[in-house]
Amino acid sequence: MLQPELLSVSPKEGYKLLLSYENGENKIFDVTPYISGAWYGELKDLETFKKVRVSNHSVEWEGGQDIAPHELYHNSISV
Repeated sequence: MLQPELLSVSPKEGYKLLLSYENGENKIFDVTPYISGAWYGELKDLETFKKVRVSNHSVEWEGGQDIAPHELYHNSISV
């Protein structure tokens, strides 16, 4: 099933992302479980983490780290 289009992302405390979708939904996604290893571990640096942006219907950081759109939508909590 397709999820609505992601319009914006805002970094929040505790390595969480506020996601806003075209259907008016706002969701919180916890990135903490993803922050490990050499590549995703770079996101532990808060300045790096805060540089998240919307890219290709998903989120992406400057280093190329991304999370699949379906994971963002289905593994987040509505607010």
